[in-house]
Amino acid sequence: MDPLPNPAPLASKLRNTLVRYHSIGDGEWRVAKKTKDATVWRKPSEEFSGYLYKAQGVVEDVTNRIVNHIRPGPYRLDWDSLMTSMDIMETFEENCCVMRYTTAGQLWNIIAPREFVDFSYTTSYEDGLLTCGISLDYGEVRPNFVRGFNHPCGWFCVPLKDSPGHSLLTGYIQTELRGMLPQSAVDTAMSSTLANFYSDLKKALKT
Repeated sequence: MDPLPNPAPLASKLRNTLVRYHSIGDGEWRVAKKTKDATVWRKPSEEFSGYLYKAQGVVEDVTNRIVNHIRPGPYRLDWDSLMTSMDIMETFEENCCVMRYTTAGQLWNIIAPREFVDFSYTTSYEDGLLTCGISLDYGEVRPNFVRGFNHPCGWFCVPLKDSPGHSLLTGYIQTELRGMLPQSAVDTAMSSTLANFYSDLKKALKT
């Protein structure tokens, strides 16, 4: 088990990585799924042998409220159907923490429940916010769970210039689920999970 990293350099590196992903040209992405709420693209990840996914959709709400529903905190468990538990293990400052969370089984339990320990960081970006994270090798793995690993992930949320009550939400996700899994099952699950994330989030914001 690694000791906890110094949060400041890790947060800075994480932010820079996400901003770089955000500047990748449209031509490098391939559409993986399209719904009325979001479009999901993918490209080979530079971090591991799977894909980096990009998801984007317009959400009707202000930036701060949307990000408060996504980042670690009480809202997330209420609406995210994939997340089954979440504990904040360490808090460095208001916008920086280490959390442990578990996810439900997927695809008729072909993908068994997973556990993740992530460093999470929320910061300003342009007129909006960026909330991002990366997994750490920290804490004991609990029985009955496979420990997954999130390579740099994050959500950019910025207000639409011509419609201030709406925000453009763009996510970058690259999750290594680990365990013995067919890659095709993982890819199917990831695209659907990201599309469902938007529809579930929109429902939660309306309540």
